[in-house]
Amino acid sequence: MKSGHENLVYSFEPTMELQSIVDTLREHPEIQFVSLVGIDYRGHATDEKIPIREFLDRPLEFLAEGIQTDGSSVVLHEIATLDDARVQIIPDREVKWFVDYNEQNIDPITECPVGTLKIPSFLVHNGQKICARSILKQAVDAFKKEILSLLAKANVREELGIPKEAEIENLVITIGTELEFWIKTPEEKADREHLHTSQVLKEQYWKKTRGKIRTTLEKTLMLLERVGLQPEMGHKEVGGVKARISQNGEYQHIMEQLEIDWRFSHALQACDNDVFVRDMVIDQFQNNGMEVTLKAKPIEDVAGSGKHTHIGVLLLLKDGSKINLFSPKDMTKDYLTSLGFGALMGILKHYEVINPFISNTTDALNRLKPGFEAPIAIVTSLGGTTKTDPSRNRTVLIGLIKEVTSPLATRFELRSPNPLSNSYLYVAACIQAMLDGIRYVVEHDLSAEACEKAISKAKGETVPYLEAERMYRSESNVFETFTAEEREALFGKSPRTVWENIRQLDEQKEKRLVLLKNGVFTEQMLASYKEGVIEHWLEDLLHRLIEHHRKTLKNYRLLHENERVNELDVATWNEIECLKEELMKDNIDRKSLFTQIELAAADKDYDRVSDLQLIVSEKMERIHRMYQTYKRNLMN
Repeated sequence: MKSGHENLVYSFEPTMELQSIVDTLREHPEIQFVSLVGIDYRGHATDEKIPIREFLDRPLEFLAEGIQTDGSSVVLHEIATLDDARVQIIPDREVKWFVDYNEQNIDPITECPVGTLKIPSFLVHNGQKICARSILKQAVDAFKKEILSLLAKANVREELGIPKEAEIENLVITIGTELEFWIKTPEEKADREHLHTSQVLKEQYWKKTRGKIRTTLEKTLMLLERVGLQPEMGHKEVGGVKARISQNGEYQHIMEQLEIDWRFSHALQACDNDVFVRDMVIDQFQNNGMEVTLKAKPIEDVAGSGKHTHIGVLLLLKDGSKINLFSPKDMTKDYLTSLGFGALMGILKHYEVINPFISNTTDALNRLKPGFEAPIAIVTSLGGTTKTDPSRNRTVLIGLIKEVTSPLATRFELRSPNPLSNSYLYVAACIQAMLDGIRYVVEHDLSAEACEKAISKAKGETVPYLEAERMYRSESNVFETFTAEEREALFGKSPRTVWENIRQLDEQKEKRLVLLKNGVFTEQMLASYKEGVIEHWLEDLLHRLIEHHRKTLKNYRLLHENERVNELDVATWNEIECLKEELMKDNIDRKSLFTQIELAAADKDYDRVSDLQLIVSEKMERIHRMYQTYKRNLMN
């Protein structure tokens, strides 16, 4: 049977009966493979090509038993070990399944691209679900159970405007993510200065897409529509330079930043969508001759890529009506309900143990610097001088998104995640923190007014729940209003390296306990995650970053041998040479900074590795600036 492209199946809803799924797959022979997608602690998704007949011949057994795999190939340190590596991948029937079509492989029989049925799944080891998806599911289930219990209190129902006779059918944590990414034509080299200037002048922001960029962006949005993800927007972001047109009319020298947004969903489904869209974007642009990078900070001095995450909570009543847990009955009187304030305060209070799940690479932390619309302090914004003024402060960590005329849309926007942040883990951590804050507010009967006063406190002021020596709210530009020293004093010290960030899971002992409540995160899981992060940090630092630095330094060459020079040129070059030697050249009685890092890593002296990494970073940036100055001052 031949199926036209217009008849392709792109997704299967969780409400679909199994027999109907089987029948549909038999009617669509272009779907030739099935892949079970489990997510490890690193955020890696398993992907294998299993012939679809393995599913069709025994659908019930396949869904119940899944497949077995070697767990040593996934990031589950000290759990799936070499001597205990067996891991099962079990399909999840409660979320949407997607069909991923390979446009580069047209089946000669069906004349359609070959499809793979992608089924989000759980990783199971020794009978226990141990993956990132299972952690999020546990967090959602625990949140739902406890919040529904708290909603039995009459004063809580009254504040939310729940009629006395109304029955609650369900509670849904809504998550929406925005994906920013860079694209370029292969082999193109980034010019930091050119890109920085273009960004400052906002030459690309929201500009019209053209050529194959436009075509590919449109194809991606159309595909999102077909799979039922309801795209909302696709556009150029702040970074990039104008593409050039070749002699044959083709666009080349492409180097631009794009953003794609799609509709929110319930927490687990939203994170599954995030993984699917990420892979889809890479495939679509690669098919059209462009490379995609999802790195948080692919180019220094230029805007990085974020994955702003929107968090909300909806109550579904049996009469079909919906109530936003965060929206006050009178949207002009209060910014939030007391429960909404509790959720926000919970995230702010515990962010030190949430951040390790968000910014767990050097690349991620490189993005979080002043001047690039990325958050650098644990602080929120609620809005203007009146309760009806929405917050538009793009310098805070997490802000309130609110429209007076649309109470169902009230939510928080967390701005620190990047495209490679593991959504399952940081969303789970946020849910745990939200629950802690809501629990406190309800148990202590705090009003919305009292909560607003607490979150708006000055440094040194003692209020319920929050720390006295911190400030949590700012409606001004955090980058420009406060110096670095003031930000640290008011909002806490931001981690500068992966080690400074990950060790907070041990140092912040009370906040760490929030992660462990209801068995969502376990000690074993946290230890495994920490070990994996440290291993990745060291491997990246030693074998990528330092090697990249070596190559860069070797390219800083003497340029003035046959040219008229002055004392400034000579002095600048001599200083460059001294820095190069300090960074990369060993002597009999002195080790270079690169070698010192390697030795400290071998000794597992992570404090010293971290300190040396900061020194190297500062000196590499200094030598880059000096070399640019040196080149500009030469006449030839």
